[in-house]
Amino acid sequence: MKESQPFAKHIAIAGNIGAGKTTLTTQLAKHFHWEPHFEDVEDNPYLADFYHDMHRWSFNLQVYFLNSRYRQILGIQKGNKTVIQDRTIYEDAHIFAPNLHEMGLMSKRDFENYFTLFKIMLEQVSPPDLLIYLKASIPTLVGHIQQRGRDYEGTISLDYLKRLNERYDSWISTYKEGKLLVINADEIDFINRPEDLGEILSKVQAELHGLF
Repeated sequence: MKESQPFAKHIAIAGNIGAGKTTLTTQLAKHFHWEPHFEDVEDNPYLADFYHDMHRWSFNLQVYFLNSRYRQILGIQKGNKTVIQDRTIYEDAHIFAPNLHEMGLMSKRDFENYFTLFKIMLEQVSPPDLLIYLKASIPTLVGHIQQRGRDYEGTISLDYLKRLNERYDSWISTYKEGKLLVINADEIDFINRPEDLGEILSKVQAELHGLF
């Protein structure tokens, strides 16, 4: 049965590769009767190439994700449904692109071009009503990645995941765009334990009521 709740248009889930974003997006969408918007992984024309040659495809991949996320947000703002989004536009610009630049996998010229485009897009969109951050340690991320068994993720290094985690922690510590709910994926198993999922649902419900 659908629960009574305030109307929020945009809920977003952030988190590193393997944190459980897609699973939680699916579960929250089902429970609250929200429309899920997933990250374009299966039909992404650059993702597999990127993991085999990050230096060659980093800029192409990041622009593709930026464009996809931007179009999603514009659609959310124009629509009249509550949408839950798997990953945010902020992660593209504050986590993945600068990390690639720092690792020497995206040139300074490409990164500056990319970030200028991001700032222009940001002027046209609003932040999510609620951002849910799935915080997870490296062992948890690796376990989830291995469990889902995507071929192209088999080449992801522990160093790459560690760098991303450090950037996530830094970004979340300064996030001021709106309401934030942090969930520790190391301590809560919303996939296999119904009581843990129930705890998350209660926290989300409380945050939504706190918006109004």
